[in-house]
Amino acid sequence: MSFEGLCIGAAAFLCIGLFHPLVIWAEYTWGVRCWWVFALVGLLCVGGSLLVGHVVLSAILGIVGFSCWWSIRELFQQRRRVAKGWFPSNPKRRDS
Repeated sequence: MSFEGLCIGAAAFLCIGLFHPLVIWAEYTWGVRCWWVFALVGLLCVGGSLLVGHVVLSAILGIVGFSCWWSIRELFQQRRRVAKGWFPSNPKRRDS
C-alpha cells in the first residue's frame, strides 16, 4: 500500500482550510499591504519544492507555495467583501 497520495491530498485539504482564515485575518490586521509576504513565502516554498528530493515534502511545499500565491488574489477579493459589508473592517487599521 502507498500512502503518498493520501498524505498529499490531506496536506492540500489542510492548506486550503488554513489559508482561508489566514487571508481573512491578514486583511483585517494589515489590509492588502501584506501581499508581498504571501508572494515571498510562495516563492520560497516553490523554490524549496524544486530542491527537495522527497516527493511528498516537495508536493506539500508546492501546494503551500501556490496557495500563498492564490492568497494574494484572495486578499484583494477580501477587501472587496469588506467594502460590501460581508466582513467586518478593522477600525484601528490605517487604510492601505
